[in-house]
Amino acid sequence: LIALFEARKNKLAAEGLFDQARKRPLPFLPCRIGVVTSPTGAAIRDIVQVARKRFPGIAIVLNPVAVQGDSAAGEIARAIEELNEIGGFDVLIVGRGGGSLEDLWSFNEEIVARAIAASRIPVVSAVGHEIDYTIADFVADVRAATPSAAAELVVRDRQNLLGQAKNLEAEGVAVAQEL
Repeated sequence: LIALFEARKNKLAAEGLFDQARKRPLPFLPCRIGVVTSPTGAAIRDIVQVARKRFPGIAIVLNPVAVQGDSAAGEIARAIEELNEIGGFDVLIVGRGGGSLEDLWSFNEEIVARAIAASRIPVVSAVGHEIDYTIADFVADVRAATPSAAAELVVRDRQNLLGQAKNLEAEGVAVAQEL
């Protein structure tokens, strides 16, 4: 599997799928987040908990998939494509919690890499834990070390933003109050 990983990584890198120039920034204040993960795993619970703690009421839409097994790679790629077709999402989080190389393998499949690369919506790869790397991480616009870290990267802390707005107002700067 390691030899296959390296060969696939080299092939996709040569095609330019990992190039920094094609990576997009994350939106400053996303309104609607699409998540591609298992509906029963800890990843979705962690993402929702962290995101809603940081910005209550943020819209999170799950497109549920298997994250390991024979059908997982196809399901993940299809879910990314579906969210792009539906539209209205500011960012996508694609991932799962940790596991063995075999458990995470779906995120090393070429079909997933190409779906991430083709996404018109910025993608955050949130696969595994800090030490885990997958091909999805290299293709995505941003890699997060964990699903919880992905939510922290994507969703700003509302209370901090309100504090910054109050400081600016105290300095005489007009600030919109739609947070």
